[in-house]
Amino acid sequence: MRRLRMGMIGGGPGAFIGPVHRFAAELDREIELVAGVFSSNADRSSSAAAQYLIDPARAYGSLDEMFAAEKAREDGIDFVSIVTPNHNHLPSARAALAAGLPVMTDKPLTATLAEAQELSGTVAKAGLPFGVTFTYTGYPLVREMRERIAAGAIGTLRKVVVEYPQGWLSQPAEGKQAEWRVDPAQAGAGGCIGDIGVHAFNLAEFVTGEKVTRLLGDLDAVVPGRTLDDDCTVLLRFANGARGVLLASQIEVGELNGTRIRVYGDKAGMRWQQDDANRLEILHADGRIETIQTGTDAVGPLAAARTRTPGGHPEGYLEAFANIYRDFAATLRGEDAPCLPGIAEGLRGMAFIDTAVRASANEAGWVDLTV
Repeated sequence: MRRLRMGMIGGGPGAFIGPVHRFAAELDREIELVAGVFSSNADRSSSAAAQYLIDPARAYGSLDEMFAAEKAREDGIDFVSIVTPNHNHLPSARAALAAGLPVMTDKPLTATLAEAQELSGTVAKAGLPFGVTFTYTGYPLVREMRERIAAGAIGTLRKVVVEYPQGWLSQPAEGKQAEWRVDPAQAGAGGCIGDIGVHAFNLAEFVTGEKVTRLLGDLDAVVPGRTLDDDCTVLLRFANGARGVLLASQIEVGELNGTRIRVYGDKAGMRWQQDDANRLEILHADGRIETIQTGTDAVGPLAAARTRTPGGHPEGYLEAFANIYRDFAATLRGEDAPCLPGIAEGLRGMAFIDTAVRASANEAGWVDLTV
């Protein structure tokens, strides 16, 4: 079985997420980064190629150049990974699909809901595999939660609390990674809600198997002079009647990346957090707390299939990210990958961002979330 060849769009010098995508894609040796348009500047693209240790001749200055050159090669790229700021997601994905290439893109799907709707139609017409890196769905115990809840382990879902606290934007933005995220021209309509709130939203729907149908949003730009939101509180109502709370913030001083989720049914509850990702707790009505560990016989096939080490050998962020790419590789080979986030999840994420921003700005109260 040969390794799939990946072309990257974005991820040039100074980028954070580009190297993460590369590490994740290559972890299981099913994929290899071989080419890219790493920057709109040809010299910076060449510099990135050197850092990624790939053939400098395959560092291109434009998408058209890469697609034409790679199509002419016997060992040309099999798909592209888009790791640019949000405003470049739609044009990059549209061009790749037109060139006959499957796409993996970083979240959120696009900069705006209208763009996401356009891209959804383009993906449907192209009929090509499309993935979105909602990373937290790649954690084995998040998949274990999903499998157990679907099997009735907590009974009827009643309550969901999902949180994503950060503090790195609690002061005026400085540096490339911060500046584009607070710029509406590059980030889109949502700030914190689009950068990390959409992760929390996707996690809540992925774990519970229930869709959010209504929300009440309270978004604010806390740091003076900032246009986009940096602190978000969203109340959720799910299709089955369950209530939820989503908290996402980038101004909680001292917080790093404490993603966590708690779900409660009429029989039991469950809780998981990224800071202790190899432990899932099941809360029983009699006060018992049952602990499930990765790499043990306690986990089901969904989690076991994406765990690489025995119990007691922690796996974390990069391995979870790699599971998304492993699922995508399976899809490209015609295999089933039921946990892979795709265009539908990306579109729902953009609908959530758009609805929350509009609801908060208009103080509209409860608003329907429709796709």
